[in-house]
Amino acid sequence: MKRTLLILSIAAATMAGCGGGVYYAAAPPPPLRAEAYVAAPGPGFVWINGYWGWHGNNYAWVPGRYVRPPHPHSVWVAPRWERAGGRYRFYEGHWRR
Repeated sequence: MKRTLLILSIAAATMAGCGGGVYYAAAPPPPLRAEAYVAAPGPGFVWINGYWGWHGNNYAWVPGRYVRPPHPHSVWVAPRWERAGGRYRFYEGHWRR
C-alpha cells in the first residue's frame, strides 16, 4: 500500500511539470501556446489552460486539461511567472474557495 502511494505521488509530481517548489529562471517563459479543446467530459468539469512549467533546466509545456474543482464554487488561480529582481519566479496554480 505504501509503495503504491509513493508511486502515485511521484507520478503526479512528474505529470504536473513543476512538482511543487519554488522555481526561478533567468529568461522569461516563451509565449503561451494556443490550445484547442473539446466539450467537457461531463458535468462539473472545468478547463484549466496549459502553462510553461520548469523541468530540469528548461521551460516545459504542461498541456491544459479538464478537472473537477475540489469544492463547489472553487475558482482556479492560474500558474504564472513574475519578474523578481533580475529573474523570473514561478507561482503554482491552485484552487481558491
